[in-house]
Amino acid sequence: PLLDTCGTGGDGRGTFNASTAAAIVAAAAGARVAKHGNRAASSRCGSADLLEALGARIELGPEQVARCVREVGIGFMFAPAFHPAMRHAAGPRREIGVRTVFNLLGPLTNPAGASHQLLGVPDANVGEKMARALQRLGARRALVVHGSDGLDEVSPSAPTLVWEVMQGDVRHYRVTPQDAGLDPVPLTAVCSSDPQENARLLRSVLAGQQVPLRSFVLLNAGAALVAAEMARDLREGVALAAEAIDSGAAVEKLERFVATTRKLAD
Repeated sequence: PLLDTCGTGGDGRGTFNASTAAAIVAAAAGARVAKHGNRAASSRCGSADLLEALGARIELGPEQVARCVREVGIGFMFAPAFHPAMRHAAGPRREIGVRTVFNLLGPLTNPAGASHQLLGVPDANVGEKMARALQRLGARRALVVHGSDGLDEVSPSAPTLVWEVMQGDVRHYRVTPQDAGLDPVPLTAVCSSDPQENARLLRSVLAGQQVPLRSFVLLNAGAALVAAEMARDLREGVALAAEAIDSGAAVEKLERFVATTRKLAD
């Protein structure tokens, strides 16, 4: 099975790009990840911006991405390269600077047809709709998440609402950091600015540093592993994610991903 971790973006909170970090950690824990993403349109740092700041080459074609997934266990599909018509929307979206319909469409159009997905939404009102859409699109397992503090990720500071698509049904529940064995962390501790700062912070987390951001990454990687059917619940997912970081597997996965994208782009 292929996993995608994708936020709709535009929650306006200026937090660290956790969905990209979650993809790398989940891959290090053994998930096969085909991440789909773009540059920031209404946030400070999109997944494409962060991966570029980490040294990766993002403008790879389908064959190259497929090879990256085969060789490394994770590949990145840069949305404009896979959805040429979307290119024309990029400039106006940045100028508008707020959420548009494209924020909702993007995560539903994974070019690799990922069967498993972690999808963050910044508005609880669209959670159920997105889950139903994924269900109709044939998702085998998906978690649509919304932090009750407004985040389009699993929140490190407040309860998170979850709509879980499983066996053709949608189940709704809520989880807290404490459910996963973690202490809550205020949102101010997980804010970051530009892609370079996001990259520096991600490297510190993957190096095993006990920074506040670690909980944010663990929660989202843990949820990704639940979506990938590699963990029964968030607590187990967080434990697997912590092991992937503390064993050095996550930082090694990042370095291999960056090196492989550079090799494939040349």
